[in-house]
Amino acid sequence: MKQIELACKIGKELTDEMVRPVAAKALGVKADKVASWRVVRRSVDARGSDILYRYKVEAWRTDETPEAYRLPEYLDVHNAEPVLVVGSGPAGMFAALKLLTRGFKPIVIERGKDVHARKFDMAALSREGVVHPDSNFCFGEGGAGTFSDGKLFTRSSKRGDIREVLYQLVQFGADPDILLNAHPHIGSDRLPAVVERIRQCILEHGGEYHFGTRVVEIERLSDGQLKLTGRVSGGGQDAEAMFTARKVILATGHSARDMYELFARKGWALEAKGLAIGVRAEHPQWLINKIQYHGRWQPFMPVAEYSFVTQVEGRGVFSFCMCPGGVLVPSATAAGELVLNGMSNSARNGKWANAGVVVQVEPEDVPEEYARYGALSMMHYQADIEKKMFSFSDSLKAPAQRMMDFCRRIPSANLPATSYHPGAVTAPLHELLPESVSWRLKLAFPYVGNKLMHGYYTNDALLLGVESRTSSPVRIPRDPQTLESLSVPGLYPCGEGAGYAGGIVSSALDGIACAAMI
Repeated sequence: MKQIELACKIGKELTDEMVRPVAAKALGVKADKVASWRVVRRSVDARGSDILYRYKVEAWRTDETPEAYRLPEYLDVHNAEPVLVVGSGPAGMFAALKLLTRGFKPIVIERGKDVHARKFDMAALSREGVVHPDSNFCFGEGGAGTFSDGKLFTRSSKRGDIREVLYQLVQFGADPDILLNAHPHIGSDRLPAVVERIRQCILEHGGEYHFGTRVVEIERLSDGQLKLTGRVSGGGQDAEAMFTARKVILATGHSARDMYELFARKGWALEAKGLAIGVRAEHPQWLINKIQYHGRWQPFMPVAEYSFVTQVEGRGVFSFCMCPGGVLVPSATAAGELVLNGMSNSARNGKWANAGVVVQVEPEDVPEEYARYGALSMMHYQADIEKKMFSFSDSLKAPAQRMMDFCRRIPSANLPATSYHPGAVTAPLHELLPESVSWRLKLAFPYVGNKLMHGYYTNDALLLGVESRTSSPVRIPRDPQTLESLSVPGLYPCGEGAGYAGGIVSSALDGIACAAMI
């Protein structure tokens, strides 16, 4: 078997007549000895005079049998040993699926609501500014990624076999194109149905789900088992639920500050972790199309996306979670804070393109006053920035500034239209952000516009604050061999919330790894 690379113009299909001669040459056989071929990767190339799809293709001879990926087999676990899985984001869901294949019964404990009921709380958040602390754009079935575009960044195999994630997503209803595209994407309109089918599979095979149950206590019993106490919301008053098992996978996501506080209160191992702080940058999508396709975009072509990374005064400045044809959404998890994120549906046909543009912030970068919080210093630093943004408008309206005005450090006299439903208010965003962040963004935007993406640096672009939930501000240390918490044997900190992943695929792979270790 050989891998070959071919290209053809966007709008045309890759044909057998195009592939077979190239495959035959690579395999060292005549064309009739090429048994078949398949596309394994596809990407857009707009660098030359023609706009192309570039394909990576596997081809094999008639005397070869290609390797076919086999989906895992889920076992009946109705009467099997239980494993508690706290959180039903990508890490929790794929850990639960992996447990099914190994004969363990996953009991999923989720503080938020199921993916369908969750939509109503998010609608109230966008329309009325009402933040449900356990059901929002971060908390609830599917986690933060469900309503944040469904981008599948990770292509690296260092963390595990990404096919285990992608093929299962397709099995549960994702577009098969995610197996091929260089930047696969499911879409916030399609991902909820995929998440729901995953839950149905887990339940049919004997697993359990407990929604509206926030874990408030973890104890190690004398017999070695772990006991979890959950506070159950709904039904007019709170109640308690108890769960015990020998093994617990903790996959609570990067915004579960109460879990970090629980660990700190018990004196369990935690460490402060670097994060990134910045803004959401929103451009008209037609402008990003023009920039990336060099003025040659046509409606039948994929809408353009972008990414960049640069260094400014010793810290990385980079784009994050770019949403072509997308909208901005409020991602606060508590009253009195303001956080933005982006999402787009599968068609990516909205008027605007948005991305986080953020600055790397390390523990040594924050003011000394935060040292008193110890391992939670970065969490409190992050929270205070979010509270400062909310205080400016006293609502979920986002402090905003035109891009060139921000870099010139002058208020914007007016603001362009935005996709952000709660709205925006003109603000000195350059002053509201920490100076170390604001100054680096001021230097980065003109550089990107002049050197990397001509036309990106414009006053038609709107910056809105704040983008602060790029990753967890805390890491829960674990044994590199067993993946267990250093403080709690049998507890497996997992995914973004434990500081070991940074997206849907990497979180899913970490969940799979923890389940496999159990």
